[in-house]
Formats: sequence, C-alpha cells, structure tokens
Amino acid sequence: MSRRGTAKKKTAEFDPISCSRVVNMLVNRILLAIRWLLEASRKRSGTSMTSQLSSELIDAASKKRGKAIRKKEETHKRAEASRSFAHFR
Repeated sequence: MSRRGTAKKKTAEFDPISCSRVVNMLVNRILLAIRWLLEASRKRSGTSMTSQLSSELIDAASKKRGKAIRKKEETHKRAEASRSFAHFR
C-alpha cells in the first residue's frame, strides 16, 4: 500500500490585512488615481514623460487643477447623480 499523496500539505498563514475589502478598495482607488495621472500626463505637451508627469503632479497637488483632477471631479459628480436617482429604480 502506497503512502503517496497522504503527506500533510503546507498551508499559507491567513493574513487578515491582505484579505480585507477595505484594503482592496484603497488599493483600487490608488491604482485608478495613478492611471488618471499617467493618462493626463501623456496628453500634456512637453519634451519628455518626466516633465509631463511632474507638471501634472504639481498641478494636481498644489493648484487643484489639471486633467486628472477634472476627471476625478467628473466621476464623483456622476456617482452623486446616479445615487440621487437610485430611489426611482
């Protein structure tokens, strides 16, 4: 009789932080923000990607303007509008 396949399998330890829905939501928001910043900086005029990205980051952080900030505000407005009409469903 063979004992093949009866050895105890190693199980990974449960990590509550990496399995948290809140952490996943935050990571998704951060990735979305990075995606918007890169997309806006690609459309910007400039000699190199570094100058485009740096100017977009400066506009977004200090001046509260730029294409990435505008995209965020539009998305939030659409979410609020759909939330306000949710009771009609």
